[in-house]
Amino acid sequence: MSAFIVRRIGQSVVVLFGVTLIVFLLVHLLPGGPARALLGPGATPQQVQYFATENGYNLPVMLQYLHYMERLFHGNLGFSYSYNQSVASLLEQDIPKTALLVGLAYVCTMLIAVPLGIVQALRSNTKVDHVITGGAFVAYSMPQFWLSTLLILWFSVSFHFFPSEGPQGATVGAALKDPVALVLPVASLTLVSVALFSRFVRSSTTTVLVQDYIRTARAKGVPLRRLVRKHLLRNALSPMVTLFGVSLPFVIGGAIVVESVFNYPGMGLLLWKAATSRDYPLLMGFTLVVGVATVLGNLITDVLYAVVDPRVHYE
Repeated sequence: MSAFIVRRIGQSVVVLFGVTLIVFLLVHLLPGGPARALLGPGATPQQVQYFATENGYNLPVMLQYLHYMERLFHGNLGFSYSYNQSVASLLEQDIPKTALLVGLAYVCTMLIAVPLGIVQALRSNTKVDHVITGGAFVAYSMPQFWLSTLLILWFSVSFHFFPSEGPQGATVGAALKDPVALVLPVASLTLVSVALFSRFVRSSTTTVLVQDYIRTARAKGVPLRRLVRKHLLRNALSPMVTLFGVSLPFVIGGAIVVESVFNYPGMGLLLWKAATSRDYPLLMGFTLVVGVATVLGNLITDVLYAVVDPRVHYE
């Protein structure tokens, strides 16, 4: 196990280096370079040249990348020109609020998707299974921005049940003080995730149901609740650990759209504003943070899978 963890950490470091290199090169492939993109089309050639010289954009690309990596090793993610603030401080302020939104969505997803998937597997190819499957396909195929807009139209504009925007507090504590405003953003993320997770639970549970020990338990007359709780649940949900790591970029991508639609002041909304204002240092910092979170999520998933399922052995 220890050798596997060391090997996976080494692979993760290589992937992160690749992420930083690709993002850095993409920024420098912009028409006119980063200086022209940041200053806009109205800047004079003299202004562009001065900005490029002051910020090192006139140096060879490889040398710029080495300087960028040196700053990263010192915890310097760059400086946001539109916010006149360091990228690290901006992300430190908004990441907890996005983590709150994503965390609540994950909890709600598990509470809904696991029972739905098990019910589908136990009643496979019945009307209940077909109805839940149809609803899952509709929710999964619906674009995140469209689903969020529909929730606003139905539950905010038409019925006035919930506010049309998320909580506007600057901290997680302030956001939790307005739980009603969290309902629609969390629901939007949850509905799409439930569609994905419930199908996965159904497939996993169906596979477990045909195992010999389940058939033996049924033949002995074990009650259904005890069968699900004692024999079925743990084995059917073990693969869900993998799905958590794989779905993390998908959920974060959805959070960007949800925060933009509901004007929720998290990391996703910050990215949206950075993209519209061409704040490329902030975009690079965001991409790096998401890359680190994704790599760490997959690493932790691999380790936890071996802990949850004793049959898995890494060498």
